[in-house]
This record gives sequence, structure tokens and C-alpha cells, in this order.
Amino acid sequence: MIKAGIIGGAGYTAGELIRILMYHPETELTFVYSTSNAGNKISDVHQDLEGDLALRFTDTIQSDIDVLFLCLGHGNSSKFLHENKFSKTIKIIDLSNDFRLEDDKVSENKKFVYGLPEINRESIKKADFIANPGCFATAIQLAILPLASSGLIKNDIHVNATTGATGAGTSLSKTTHFTWRDNNFSSYKVFTHQHLGEINQSIKQLQNSFKDEVIFIPNRGDFSRGIYVTLYTDFDKTIEEAKAIYKNFYSDAKFTFVSDKEIFLKQVVNTNKCLIHLHKHKGKLLITSVIDNLLKGASGQAVQNMNLMFGLDESLGLKLKANYF
Repeated sequence: MIKAGIIGGAGYTAGELIRILMYHPETELTFVYSTSNAGNKISDVHQDLEGDLALRFTDTIQSDIDVLFLCLGHGNSSKFLHENKFSKTIKIIDLSNDFRLEDDKVSENKKFVYGLPEINRESIKKADFIANPGCFATAIQLAILPLASSGLIKNDIHVNATTGATGAGTSLSKTTHFTWRDNNFSSYKVFTHQHLGEINQSIKQLQNSFKDEVIFIPNRGDFSRGIYVTLYTDFDKTIEEAKAIYKNFYSDAKFTFVSDKEIFLKQVVNTNKCLIHLHKHKGKLLITSVIDNLLKGASGQAVQNMNLMFGLDESLGLKLKANYF
């Protein structure tokens, strides 16, 4: 059994990670670290686990584990690794943005691999340290990378994407209160979202000649979870050629699928899937992608990476069903 520990256990992504790992057939969840909740039952915070899990939060780090998941706020993972030492055999999967960019991928002699399996599967298999992609970044990259792999991005990419309330985390702010979020819609961090760095990095990994812009408008939606992305760019081939490019690119992907029918958010919520749909209008290719921000956009993808790192079937423990109604 793979012994797993979680650092930072009270947030939404940690909750999803706990739910997956406690039922994963090859994993034993040994501890969940939270200084603010030490001694409390995990089910007191993640209340749907009442009756399923007797484990309590701890403020003690156990070193005799095989894999450590970091569910800390952005900027805190690098600090945590600097202040705490682990065995040379431990594998670490970080869910923050601390190590996603090339300039940040080395910390305390640890070389992090960017954990997007659809383009880095072989590197992930050999890695000891993974930088798990961001949620918006995952949905947007999966929508555009097949074009990049064929060198077909010729100019700017225009992205409009909407995330649910869980994308903001559990900490309260003006825009996370129910009275503000309910029956409301807004944009934020327009043109400057922090996930742009990793998106551009992955595009250039596949199409080094890309020198145009990813113009990204992120939105807050009036729903709990999920990300809905539409993006478009110039495309001078036919829709049939576009579909062939995408279906070939994802032919061996475990969770990313190209649909001939129009897609919607409820198809993927509570799953580790990404669904993609293509539409050609005059000289533009419109690409739509949908994911669950907490699963394929965070904890589900982290476990997908863990499976690859330990030589397991990539989809083990992740055959989750959508709540269609």
C-alpha cells in the first residue's frame, strides 16, 4: 500500500483529496496535517465524511510515508519545504502555483515536473516531485494544446472562462459571500490571471514559435464547482481536420475526450474528465472545454499523477460519476 499524507487539510481541494484517497485501492491515508484544526475530527470540517472516517487532524508530520500532497496556499509550499526535511525516497505533489513555472521548478534540490499528463506523462512516471497544474490552466491548455502540437496557432488566442465559487477557496471575502455570489456574475484579474504563465509555457513546449498572446478573461459564476471555457483563434483548415487533430492528440488520454455534440458543465462535475467540443465559423475555430475545478483541476489530477509516479493504472480510484441532475 502507498502511504500518503496531506499538508493543509481544511480546504476544498484537501477535502476532495481525502475522499479519493480513503477509497483508493492502493493507498492508505496516514495523516492530514492542519495546525488550525489539530486534534479535531476530519469529519468536523469535511462534514460529509461523518461515519466514514475516524481520522483526526494532526500538527505532527509523519516521515514514514511514500507520497506527500501539499494543499497549501500559494507561496506557502516553498516555505514549508524549506522548513521541513523528508527522506530522499518520498514523492511530493504540490497543488499550489509555487513550482509550475520553469524558473521556480527547483527548490531545496528538488526538481519539479509539471503534472499535466496529457503532455508530460512519461516525465511524470519518472518524477519524484510534481507541480500540479492550476484549474483554469488545465481547462485552457487541454483546449488549445492539440493545435500547438501541430504548429497551428498563428495568432492571438481569445479565452473566456467561468469558474464556480469553490475556485475561490474556503476563506471568506467580499466576493465569496452567498449574498454577493447568488444571482450574480463578474469578471476578475482580466488579462493578468496568474495561470497565464503556465499556459504560455506549455504552448511553447509544443510550439516553440508561438509569440502571440493568450488574452484571458476569467469570470465568477453563480454555481459551486466546475469551469466552462470558450476560446477561439484563426484556423484555415476544415472542421473535419480539426476534429482529426484533436482526437488523434487525445487518443491515449484516460480522461480527456472530444465530443461531436455540444457539451455542458454537469457532464463533468464530480468527475476527473475534461470534455472538448469544436466549432468552425468562417476563419475561426471555437473550442469549448469543461472540467471540475476541484478534481481534474486539482485533486483528481493530483491522484492521476500519483498513479503514474507509482506505476499504477492512471485512472485507478478516479472512475467518478457526474451528478447529472
